[in-house]
Amino acid sequence: MNHKENQIYGTWVAISAYVTWGLFPIYWKWLQDVSALQLVSHRIVWTCVTLFFVILLTGQWKKFIASYNAPEVLRVYLVAALLMSINWLVFTLAVNSGHVTQTGLGYYISPLVNVLMGVLLLHERLRFWQGISVGLAAVGVIYLMLAQGSVPWMALALAFSFGTYGLVKKIAPLGALHGLMLETCILLPVALVYLFYCHLTGQGVFVSAGVTPTLLIVASGFVSMSPLLLFSFAAQKLPLSRLGILQYITPTLQLLLGTLVYHEPFNSSSLIGFGVVWLALLIFGVDSFRTRVESIK
Repeated sequence: MNHKENQIYGTWVAISAYVTWGLFPIYWKWLQDVSALQLVSHRIVWTCVTLFFVILLTGQWKKFIASYNAPEVLRVYLVAALLMSINWLVFTLAVNSGHVTQTGLGYYISPLVNVLMGVLLLHERLRFWQGISVGLAAVGVIYLMLAQGSVPWMALALAFSFGTYGLVKKIAPLGALHGLMLETCILLPVALVYLFYCHLTGQGVFVSAGVTPTLLIVASGFVSMSPLLLFSFAAQKLPLSRLGILQYITPTLQLLLGTLVYHEPFNSSSLIGFGVVWLALLIFGVDSFRTRVESIK
């Protein structure tokens, strides 16, 4: 496969990953009768089980065991695991409480949060137009907060947890497959204890909820893992600039699902607030593209 074919193939794989993430609300809506904390606990357990079999069947188990032996590796992935669990929990709460549009907003502003994190934590210098983008996004969020009379905390929690997660993963030493396995292994004891507690108190839904919900819960491991592996493959084939453009497929689909399928309110105030955020992203994208072109010259 030549370079051009690699790029085309990688583009379709990336689109598959982002579309899958964008359609996630549909899957979790099917399980909206399950409490968010119990659902996330099951998601951790079944993702860990699925990854275990993938690593075992691909002959990577010894390599995985050897890779996390260092204490500094465990510390990095402990932070990543906590951020991932927060992100999964807030996303599930948002979807199952009728705030799918907030998930879209959260992932729209997430790249700008990455820039802000780089400035605050890594002491990176903010380019002029990057500063304008971050400022405009803040204006859009503040406008939505004032217009709706409440803080879009779910969107902000998703953006900052995912943005910080991305920052941690930037310095994490393991690949996507082994990294996610280690993160779910770290969270596994807590998830199992909580699910056992739910079972003892009669709140557990596994099996008792019926065949379809039980199968969906078990499949949540594969559903959680598959877009991440697709994304990891695409990232090896495509430049970051193309991945950066394609990533907006996810929040766009989530916004469309929230407004058109689940009929969440999206009035003129929402349009103005989102419009300011979209303008911020447009400026951010143009500035990033221009900077990359200049660096090549």
